[in-house]
Amino acid sequence: MGKAEEVRMTYSGVILQKSGKRIVRVVFERGGDVAEGVLPSGEIERSSGFTEEEVRQLGRYLVQNGEGIMAKAKEVDPLRNWIRKR
Repeated sequence: MGKAEEVRMTYSGVILQKSGKRIVRVVFERGGDVAEGVLPSGEIERSSGFTEEEVRQLGRYLVQNGEGIMAKAKEVDPLRNWIRKR
C-alpha cells in the first residue's frame, strides 16, 4: 500500500448568521476527496470520497478542536483574503 495522503483543513472567518448565531465553515481535502463541516456543532454537512468512518472521525475532530479552530477563525480577515484572490 502507498503512503497515505495528507488531509488538509481550511476554514472561514467567523460568519454571523441572520439568527445571530456565529459559525465557522471548515473544509477537509485529501486529493479529490472533500468534506465540509460547520462549527460549533461539528456536523459534517457534505462529503465526497471519505468513508463513513472517516466522516465520523472528522466530525469528532471538529468537536474536540472546535474552540481552537473558532479562535483562529476570529483572526481571519475576510477582506484581505478576498483582495488577495483578485
